[in-house]
Amino acid sequence: MSRARVARRIAAGAAYGGGGIGLVGVAAVGVLLAEVQLAKRQVGIAPGSGSMPPPRADGLYGKGYAGPGAAIDPLRFAMLGDSTAAGQGVHRGRQTPGALLASGLAAVAERPVDLRNAALSGARSDDLERQVTQILSDPAWVPDVCVVMIGANDVTHRMPPTRSVRCLSAAVRRLRTAGAEVVVGTCPDLGTIEPVYQPLSWLARRASRQLAAAQTIGVVEQGGRAVSLGDLLGPEFAANPRELFGPDNYHPSAEGYATASMAVLPTLCAALGLWPEEERPDTARDEGYLPVARAAAEAAAEGGTEVTAAATTGGRGPWALLKRRRRRRIPAGESARPQTADAPAEGVPRP
Repeated sequence: MSRARVARRIAAGAAYGGGGIGLVGVAAVGVLLAEVQLAKRQVGIAPGSGSMPPPRADGLYGKGYAGPGAAIDPLRFAMLGDSTAAGQGVHRGRQTPGALLASGLAAVAERPVDLRNAALSGARSDDLERQVTQILSDPAWVPDVCVVMIGANDVTHRMPPTRSVRCLSAAVRRLRTAGAEVVVGTCPDLGTIEPVYQPLSWLARRASRQLAAAQTIGVVEQGGRAVSLGDLLGPEFAANPRELFGPDNYHPSAEGYATASMAVLPTLCAALGLWPEEERPDTARDEGYLPVARAAAEAAAEGGTEVTAAATTGGRGPWALLKRRRRRRIPAGESARPQTADAPAEGVPRP
């Protein structure tokens, strides 16, 4: 069965309350569990690397853009999700995805950005209800835009994918109803974690890509935008593990988070109308309008690919726009920092 059809079945099960659809066959469970135990013994081997909580990065970025006495309200930006969204594995707040994205957003918008991060290390999609409630608990602080990064723990803890997508879709719906734009970084490719061997590596890649495609369908149907994070733990990380993985061999390093954040930033800016939208898809970059399930499957295979809703065409079902936004790579060794008007982050993409 094609990945598009599997993704559509999972998304349909999530929408209509169907049962769980297994991502791997029963015959593979014995080998899978043995490989998991071996991987657990090897992931997180750096002393203290897996036990320290991620650094806090909440606060105001780009203060200098307001200017002295200027009456300009900051953009309200919320991060939700798991350890990837929280920034597990780095030691400084400015190295977390939330800080990197807030810095980049402030530089592009030329406006301060107020960041609040509700992400929790180890969280699965069923924790998003609590996180959304936390973000929306202050009536005086309703987010303009939210970024959600979730899914890896759903795969590793074998959460039924229909339940995973149902929880994510509900979270996106609540945030959209509150008036926030929503960008979701879908499940990363788990098949390239160094201590994970075959056949678990192949099963992890297959499961994570299927979930990412199904997540994309659920997000788009609720009015959000999805960005594939396949490259977060994908081919680029496999080729440069010492540079892009952190000391626990599982979570990204500062350079890895910067690479992933720069893939999300153009979509984050586009959601707020800060990024120029081309009138027509760039066919030279294989962009175009596709049935949502097909667009989701293609995006899951290539990190940094954006999928957003398009017009519904009669009885042919929902369609989506697949875009491969240009972004500037951050050279290894550079790190972002909280921004001021005269010090934008190096490597921030420009429209």
